[in-house]
This record gives sequence, C-alpha cells and structure tokens, in this order.
Amino acid sequence: MSVAAPATASTEDQPTLPAASAATIVRRLRFHVFVAVAALAAAVYVTHGLWQQPYTNVLADNVGDQAFFEWVLSYGVHLLRDGGDPFFTTMLNTPLGVNLAANTSVTVYAILLAPLTVLAGPQITFVTILTLNLAGSAFAWYLFLNRWIAGNRISAAIGGMFCGFAPGFISHANGHLNWTSGWIAPLVLWQLLKLREKGRWLRNGAILGAMLGTFFTLAAEGLFFTALAGGVFVVAWSLSRTTWPEARAALTTVLAALGVAAVVAGIILAYPLYMHFDGPQTFKGTGFNQTHYAEDLGAYFSFSQRSLAALAGFGSDLAPNPTEATSFFGLPLMILVIASLFMLWRRADPGRRATLRALIIVGLVFMVLSLGPRLIFLDNETDIPLPYALLQRLPLFDSALPLRFALVLVGVIGVVLALAADTLLDRERVPHPAQTAFATAFAFALIPIIPLPLLYTTRAPEPAFIADGLWKKYVPEGGTMSALPFAINVAADGQRWQAYTMARGGRQFDIPDGYFLGPGPGGAEGNGRIGAQPRKTDWLFLRAALYGHITEVNNNDRASARTDFKYWGIDAVFLAPTITGPEGMLYRAALEIVATDLLGPPDKVGGVLVWRIRQGLDPVNR
Repeated sequence: MSVAAPATASTEDQPTLPAASAATIVRRLRFHVFVAVAALAAAVYVTHGLWQQPYTNVLADNVGDQAFFEWVLSYGVHLLRDGGDPFFTTMLNTPLGVNLAANTSVTVYAILLAPLTVLAGPQITFVTILTLNLAGSAFAWYLFLNRWIAGNRISAAIGGMFCGFAPGFISHANGHLNWTSGWIAPLVLWQLLKLREKGRWLRNGAILGAMLGTFFTLAAEGLFFTALAGGVFVVAWSLSRTTWPEARAALTTVLAALGVAAVVAGIILAYPLYMHFDGPQTFKGTGFNQTHYAEDLGAYFSFSQRSLAALAGFGSDLAPNPTEATSFFGLPLMILVIASLFMLWRRADPGRRATLRALIIVGLVFMVLSLGPRLIFLDNETDIPLPYALLQRLPLFDSALPLRFALVLVGVIGVVLALAADTLLDRERVPHPAQTAFATAFAFALIPIIPLPLLYTTRAPEPAFIADGLWKKYVPEGGTMSALPFAINVAADGQRWQAYTMARGGRQFDIPDGYFLGPGPGGAEGNGRIGAQPRKTDWLFLRAALYGHITEVNNNDRASARTDFKYWGIDAVFLAPTITGPEGMLYRAALEIVATDLLGPPDKVGGVLVWRIRQGLDPVNR
C-alpha cells in the first residue's frame, strides 16, 4: 500500500530483508529507548507541577475534571472490592444515579491501575496516567511513523514528538485522561493497515475488534474520530486511478477482517453500548453549546497560551477555555506544512501522490468540521453556514464538540513532517545547503509551539473527618452524606472526599448531585447537562459558596430543605475549613452563615462543621 515507507511494501510488521546484524539491531533498539526516554522526560516536564505535591496541587485550568477522573479511578477500586456495575452507579446523584457509559469512565485505567490507587491514592494514579499518556502518545506515533511512513528514524521521531506534544493535546492535558490517550490512534491505524494481509483476516480482524472494545471506555470520541478519518482516507485513496487496482485486490480480505472486528467489538461492547444509548439516565446530544465549542479559524494560525511563543507575547485566547485550545499550530508551522506538501508532491510518483491527495483531503475535511455550524474568525461569529450545520443533529455528531475535530490534524501534520524530514535528510538526493534551510525552517516552525508546563494551584486538603473515618458516626450503612456545597464541576470537593473514601475501602456513603453528564429537563430525549438538575436547597448553598450571597432563610426555605433532604435521603452534611473553586477558594464564611441559619448549630468534629439531618424531621425550625 502506498502509505508505507518507500523502502518497503511488506505486509509484515518488519520488512523482508536479509537478517540484520546484531549491531544494527542494537542501534535500532538504542534509538527506540532514546525516543522513549525523551518522550517521558518531556511528559514529566509538562506535568511536574502535579508531581511536586500530588496530594495538594491541582490543575489550575480544570479543577473539576481532575476531581471527576480521580473519582472514576477510585470507583475502579470499589468495583474490584465490593462489586457493582462499571457503567452505572447510584453513589453519585442519589437516588437517580449516573450513567457512566454516557460519561468518560476510563474503566480500563480504573481497573488495571486499581492497585496503585489503593497504595498511593487516586491523586498519584491520575498524574501517572496523564504523564504516561503524553509520553506514550509520542512514542506510539514514532513507532507508527517509523514502520509505515518514514525510512529515517530521526524523521519518525520528529513527527512522533510533535504528535505527542502538539498544542491541542497539551491543552487537553488540563484534566482529560481520555483525550491525552493519543497513543490509541496510531495503534488502531497500525492495525487497520494490517487488515489487507492475505490469509490473516481472521487474526487481524479479531485483534482490531478487541482493541476497539477495550479502548471504548478510554476514548470513545477519539475512536469515532479515528474511524472517521481512516474511512475518509481509504475512500479518497482507493478512488485514485493509480491505486484502485491495489485497493480492489485487497477489498475482499479487508472486508472479511472488518466483519470479524465488528463481531468481536460488538460482543465486548454489547452492554456498554446499550447503556450508552438506551440505559437509565442517558440523554441525547451533549450538555455543551456546539456553536460555542467550535474552532476559530484564526486559531489555526495563532499560538497557544501554554507555548514558548506565549512567553514572547504571541499567545492567543481564541479558545473557548484553556482545555479546548485544540489547534494553535501557529502561522510558521502552517506555512511549513503547505510548503512541505508542495515539495513532496513534486517529488512523488503516482502512487505516493494518491497517498498525499488522500492525506490532504482528510486534513481539509476535519479542518472544516472543526469550524462548527457557522464560521468564527478572530472571535467574531459570522452568518456564514458551514457543513457541520447539516451534521450536528445526527447520532454521534450531536454528542461531539466540533473544535475537537481539529485534533485529527495533529496526526496529519505529524505524517507530513515525517515525510518532509525523510526526504530532506536524504543526503544523496538533497544538497547540504537545502538541508540547512530545512533545519532552519523546522526550528522556526516547531520551537515556538514547544509546550510550557501545565499551570497548577492548591486545593482544599482532605479533612480528618473524612481521612480518619469519623464520618461513620453520622452516616449509617448505605447512608447518604454531602459536603457543602453539594458537588458540581465548580465545587467538586464533595466528590473528591467520596473518591478518597472509596480508594481506602470499607463502608461507603452516597452523595447527592456530583460532577457528571446527565439528562436535562427533557429527560432521555433531551439534551444533556452538567450535573443534576438543581433543586432549591442545593442552589441555596451553591450561591453562598460561589458568590458570597447570604440568603435570609425563611420557613419556605426550611420547608423546601425538608422536602429536598427527604428526596436525597441525607443523613448528614458537613462544611470543611476551605472549599476548592474553579479559580481559587470559595466563600466559606457565607456558606457557614446560611447553613447555620437553615440547620442550626453544628457539631465540630475532625476539623469540620457537621449537621445531622434527622430523617423524617425538619431542619431547625425557627
């Protein structure tokens, strides 16, 4: 197939060549190790703020998502110790529960790394996965490019390091264990390219199906993008006159392998897919505005706030938030990519041109999709409609955030960089002055987007009331308790305390609300929303914590609280000394005043204030 490196068209993982000498094998392995170590060092550099104090430091740009993923990692421990449903729980959002299949539950990570969570806590497991995801993505792309694209390992390393640490993935490193799992794409693409091997359709199809079934809980949206990009590439490549005979010859084998993959993946995913699309507490679409989360065209030519260019004052804030800065390649890199494609096209034979044409089509298609339903340029939304307006209500597309389609261009650009470097590093074909110019151009394009470390801040420490198990005196077996304010993305401490309790094992407690995606007012047929649908009492507490608003509590408020506490089945609520918010600590003093006015004097236990909620009785009635 023409996507393979020019030096080999083998259907095996290794080219059919005379046996390599021991020295050659050692050199190859040594370079692999060098790239792996370099990738790991770069990942530690990016995440070192969390490693310094993993139990107190938190990602400054996404406190809520870190709390959510720490919760799902702890839930893996709970599943192994106490059993339960990996895709549904009532420990959050009691009594309704949460559909974890419709959320990013990273079940495979949670189960495999449960021993680390037990030994060191979900805080360590979180930063470990985040670091290994970044390093593993760069190394996996390097191996893929080295096998299928580039004949020179240095070229593959350049492309791999770009793919692993591109601005979009550094942005998602602010809390997203799913999107930083960028190593999934090259592994899936590798297996897709192997499907054409004659006589091995059953084995290759089964492996692909097992991969898809396993990776679903880690990055379902990323798998969707990878499959879509692979489909666009194969169709565009196959329709070329030059490559059609090759595609036709492989068609039967590939279709048979895909059939096997569908069966294997279907068996593994039968229950998760049922839960995702038709299980309890599911929903249509997404809880996010797709127009707001569309890529600004100007972002492609701008620099991220977390890049070296930002230190020189060239950072841009065209992203909707720091976690969704998905392109930001910068003008120099975009020019380099276009110039590289022009150079490669001129030098390519007809078969390689078919590959380049398909690659360009994939890049353009996903760039246009990332722009969303209407064109946005330099933070100005225009009335110009775009193709995504026709797709946004279709299944799968209705749950995607358009700007994330830009992440596919990371792989496209990585391939172009590897191909260009492979050509220009060929001393027999390129004179030394041209190589010098090439090195200068690459440096000018890539150095500005070198990432800066992730920003971090401190979060509220775990109170002794939770850490020492003192809460058990206030909550019976199977009972419900909550920190104040009730857990939500902008105040997720209550969910963290539950997570740390799960990681330690033993008796657990349920909590109302929580940070998750669930159904909105329209139920299963309506759009999703972040967290539970609010009731009067949780809004009373949250308003005090977020804005410092002190409500003059009256008997109507107490009657609402009585109804709400009965609905949740709450046995106790407590207030920690500090409350972590999205941009610093929240208004604890205001919350204490409101809670005391509503519930009466609290107990002081384990460094917190605790209010017993006697089931069937009113809160304090003044």
